[in-house]
Amino acid sequence: MAQVSLRNVSKLYASGVRAVDNVNLGVENKEFMVLVGPSGCGKSTTLRMIAGLEEISEGTIWIGDRVVNDVPAKDRNIAMVFQNYALYPHMTVFENMAFGLKLRGYPKAEITRRVTEAAEILNIRRFLERRPRQLSGGERQRVALGRAIVRKPMVFLFDEPLSNLDAKMRVQMRKEIHKLRLRLQTTFIYVTHDQTEAMTMADRIVVMKDGKVQQVADPITVYFHPANRFVASFIGSPPINLMEGQIIKKERKYYFTEGKFTVKLVEEMYNAIAPYEGKDVTFGIRAEDIYDKLFVSESSPENTIRATCEIVEPLGSEVYLYLNSGRHNFVARVGAHNRPEVNRDMDLVFDMSKVHFFDKESEHTIV
Repeated sequence: MAQVSLRNVSKLYASGVRAVDNVNLGVENKEFMVLVGPSGCGKSTTLRMIAGLEEISEGTIWIGDRVVNDVPAKDRNIAMVFQNYALYPHMTVFENMAFGLKLRGYPKAEITRRVTEAAEILNIRRFLERRPRQLSGGERQRVALGRAIVRKPMVFLFDEPLSNLDAKMRVQMRKEIHKLRLRLQTTFIYVTHDQTEAMTMADRIVVMKDGKVQQVADPITVYFHPANRFVASFIGSPPINLMEGQIIKKERKYYFTEGKFTVKLVEEMYNAIAPYEGKDVTFGIRAEDIYDKLFVSESSPENTIRATCEIVEPLGSEVYLYLNSGRHNFVARVGAHNRPEVNRDMDLVFDMSKVHFFDKESEHTIV
């Protein structure tokens, strides 16, 4: 069983920097777990501690049924794919893929069989006699994947493997890694700062910030039910719109007001929001949940606001509208047919069943 468990794991450097702070995480057998967060959040350090490339300051790491805190990297039965490919330039593709097996004393026939098999899976058999300089970035990354596959490890670790590729090749390699995962049926732990990679590839996402785990859940839960303001703003493109304002109550109904507009909350939110009456909160709404009133069949004045359209940005099948309420800037994502005039006021409808509220102090999700 290729389970990975981190229990109260921390990394403290001599300078006093706590790069990873008390992480508890369980990765199930055959799961594809993605660690995501901004640069410096501790995700790569966490991966390197699992790999044995960084010493653990506190806590315990289990791989399978054994504690690996003091087990050398080469004996952990893991394989790691790096951002920069880490291929030997003087070796052929075959030699690069076979190198680790040769060091472990595998017979030549077994090495050839494993390398050929991996090359077939990755469609790089025709490159086996070439050297890395003769390959494109995507082809080199396939070779790096092949070098990991031939090991037949319990766990695959990926440290931002696609960040050096162009946008088109990243999409292609995401599909290749997904197909590889389905074929190999083993455990994958993948680090990225790209939330699109996290959303499209993961069974579960671990969102990290400042060395701490903010939320662990499947992509849909993370997107629609973020644990706090940071998760909500980090996951999603464009980022969620956030506005500061206050909860008020009139005639037994709750409203959010930001100074220039006021919108009514749906009744399902009343119990959770009641303790915040008269208090400052952060209001969040995603771009796709804001509509041009001209294209909405039914709306209410209680969820309609007026704002100025400052920029119209067409993106083929959709259009981004950059708007200003008088106090806050925000963005709406609408259909390609919707092209309002720039620098003109327009009426916008908020889908109030999909908005989020965050505590101003703790930044935890209220609703």
